[in-house]
Amino acid sequence: MLKAFITDVDGTLTDNRRRLSLSAVEEIRRLTDADIPVVLASGNTVCFLDTLAHMIGCDGNVIAENGGVYRKGFLGAMHVEGDKSAAVAAYEKIISELQPKGDELRLFSANLRYSDVAFARGCDAGTASDIIKGMGVEVIDTGFAIHLHTPGLSKGRAFAEIAKEMGLSPSEFLAAGDSENDISMLELAGEAVVPSTASLRTKDAVRAKGGSGHLSELPFGDAAAEALRELF
Repeated sequence: MLKAFITDVDGTLTDNRRRLSLSAVEEIRRLTDADIPVVLASGNTVCFLDTLAHMIGCDGNVIAENGGVYRKGFLGAMHVEGDKSAAVAAYEKIISELQPKGDELRLFSANLRYSDVAFARGCDAGTASDIIKGMGVEVIDTGFAIHLHTPGLSKGRAFAEIAKEMGLSPSEFLAAGDSENDISMLELAGEAVVPSTASLRTKDAVRAKGGSGHLSELPFGDAAAEALRELF
């Protein structure tokens, strides 16, 4: 039986212009009003997710920085994983190689990040990985930014930890996501849904779940809204 909902934000609770899907917000509010826990899981910062959680009206359970940071509720202890200094060193190496060539590698919210480094997609993830090979840092392209963090961090790992703090099993969650950085979370959840606009690898991961994987024919936030109406 599903008892909670965990969801990515960009591309999953938004539309094609990165605006919040009002149908998805309406369904999340319905869950919150029924005391069904909601977890927002993103590559973005805790600060961003706190604001979003307040505006949507959910209860402050967040996974930020692609699993590098997580917290139960607005007043819970914030857990920070990984080594940001290693990510910063890797970013500086990338800058030294690429910025003289004119690549735009603008940092995103550097002073608000605790675990990773995120910057504009002015280079591809493969190039960045080649430059920092051997530095003990992973490169993730979320489709919105390039992220650098130490190995082992993921939304799925943080999901397992925050579910434990919430007194729930990951199998009791519906998960929604659209990108490859969501796969670990989608695989761990009891049931999972992806929009028609999800990446091929993400769709394949959910398809592999069999009957507990839902491949919506709807795009973006409409898919999450549909799944919430049908499953809760």
